[in-house]
Amino acid sequence: MGPFAEVIESSLQGWTAQCWQWNKVPAFGSLVMIKTSHRILFGIVYQSQTGSLDGNRYPFAYKKTHEELLQEQPHIFDFLRTTFSCLLVGFIDNNSSHSIIYRTAPEPAPIHSFIETIDKLYLEQFFKSEQYLHLIFGASDICKVDELLLALLSIIQSNKTLYPTALSLFLDTFSVLIGNDYRRLKLFLQRVESYSQA
Repeated sequence: MGPFAEVIESSLQGWTAQCWQWNKVPAFGSLVMIKTSHRILFGIVYQSQTGSLDGNRYPFAYKKTHEELLQEQPHIFDFLRTTFSCLLVGFIDNNSSHSIIYRTAPEPAPIHSFIETIDKLYLEQFFKSEQYLHLIFGASDICKVDELLLALLSIIQSNKTLYPTALSLFLDTFSVLIGNDYRRLKLFLQRVESYSQA
């Protein structure tokens, strides 16, 4: 799959992108990438929203199904846009080694950079380490960290890249980052049990 969105806001911590098609949005917890002339940036999707392109026009409730609206008033969908926000969780510097560096990149993603779905090769390489968890826990914008991590694990599992060793490192680091909160860890493990048994 090629590019499907582009950056409209950017900072050292991450970026907001607009989808080229309002109804084609990456899943919560998915990993995406940006290729620039200097590096490849990796981001995890932690928020998305759909609304009106025009600040003076708002979607209304028509009491019709989506299919009925497409049939009778398809033009109303022309005024919608979907944006999503990503936390930067690592990068590869093109001028040095091709290993993933799990920290903030030297500069933000350029505005109008294209967003791509990460391919399986990079996905496997990225999740060999659990160091990205430090960036997720250190992000002030993410209020539901556990939900994001569960979504992330589900996506890794669906791509057949959730290996037992990587999962063990993930859970050990998660435990440390939550201050060895036994109750929280127990609840999280109950919810993630299906991934480890798959």
